[in-house]
Amino acid sequence: MKKILWFLLGCSAAFPVLAQDISLRHDLDGKALDTLATLVLRFNDELKGKGRVVLQDSRGLENRQALPNLALLDPDDSMEFFGTRPRFRPLHEVMREAGQKFDAAQFYPQVADAVDDASGRIQALPMALSLPVLFTNRAALRKAGLDPDKPAKTWWDLQKVAGEIYDHGGKCPLTTTRFAWIHSENVSTQAGEAMVARVGSADKVLANSMVNVKHLALLASWQKSRYFHYSGPGREGNRRFLSGECAMLTGESSLYAEAKRAGIDVGMAPLPYYDDVYAPKPADVLPDGAGLWVLAGHKKDEDKLAARFMTFMLRPEVQKEWVHATSYLPMTPGAVAALRDSDIPRNLLDAAEKRLSVSHKGSTRARHGPVRDRLHEFLGEEVAFVWTSGRAAKEALDNAVRRVNEAIAPTVLPAKAVTTSHKR
Repeated sequence: MKKILWFLLGCSAAFPVLAQDISLRHDLDGKALDTLATLVLRFNDELKGKGRVVLQDSRGLENRQALPNLALLDPDDSMEFFGTRPRFRPLHEVMREAGQKFDAAQFYPQVADAVDDASGRIQALPMALSLPVLFTNRAALRKAGLDPDKPAKTWWDLQKVAGEIYDHGGKCPLTTTRFAWIHSENVSTQAGEAMVARVGSADKVLANSMVNVKHLALLASWQKSRYFHYSGPGREGNRRFLSGECAMLTGESSLYAEAKRAGIDVGMAPLPYYDDVYAPKPADVLPDGAGLWVLAGHKKDEDKLAARFMTFMLRPEVQKEWVHATSYLPMTPGAVAALRDSDIPRNLLDAAEKRLSVSHKGSTRARHGPVRDRLHEFLGEEVAFVWTSGRAAKEALDNAVRRVNEAIAPTVLPAKAVTTSHKR
């Protein structure tokens, strides 16, 4: 495997890059990187010298501004990957121009909803998605006298569990990862609240509903009680859970495989919900995470090679290998069928298929683009004041919503300016 990684990661520096070689930037490590490297090598072998995919680790680049052809990332991480927010080409457009068979209907509806636009057109390959879940360190729960086989179902239940852990000496009962997605978007969805609404000709963000305010205020009270420890807006909380520092984590389901490899007796339960809202929908959680994006500004032949790689990654047997190694969600029913003869428990596959098959008609999630980018950015900034200066939850959310809606508001030129411009 080391030889494979050296070839894929280092050959671009040792040899001149051929005309149809394309680069794929990522931030993977461990088993996920090993698996992607193996799949890339297999794809390159199929090309028989007529091009290559070369992997690039985003963390070791001297010049991040030299954009790759492909990137496996959540667009939230664009600044870390590129030092800027580059333009991405819609995947459906790249596949059509390359003559590759591609249909949004081949994906599970919920998977497609994570990466499509308002018209249902797929923007990226959703190959690294997860569901929001509650992870528990079962040993930490037993130490606190709790039954690890009876996870908290509601946020009120979780408060009791966190309190018991703290009372029995746990320094960090609960932390989280990807705060905006889990504690804003999914809390809204479970309560049946829209995150984004169309008002006239513009989108408006609604991240300051009553349930959002209640939830953030609850977390703030937990922080003061030392039940909850905020680790940052991104994936910073993962390390604290994997190291054993924190007993519980609200995070991405894909972390399960890494937690098992870390030797943690890990439990994974559905994300808690509020049972005191009207008609709660605890199972209505949103798949999200990294996709394989095509960056704009490259040659047509390079985009064709990128499209061929997308088709390769959609093969059921390739998805099977990728999902089995990484715990990411399967993209298509064909992938789940291929996984049926693996050691993944049947009930987990059944549950994943049931959730991912739900229609996304009428979805009000924040889609990739300016709305989602600003929502996550401004929520992260405003929520930070809740932890550091005791700012009220409602004030923080109101500020975030106002800033997002001002940033995404369409620019309308004054009538006089329009007339003057027309005369010129």
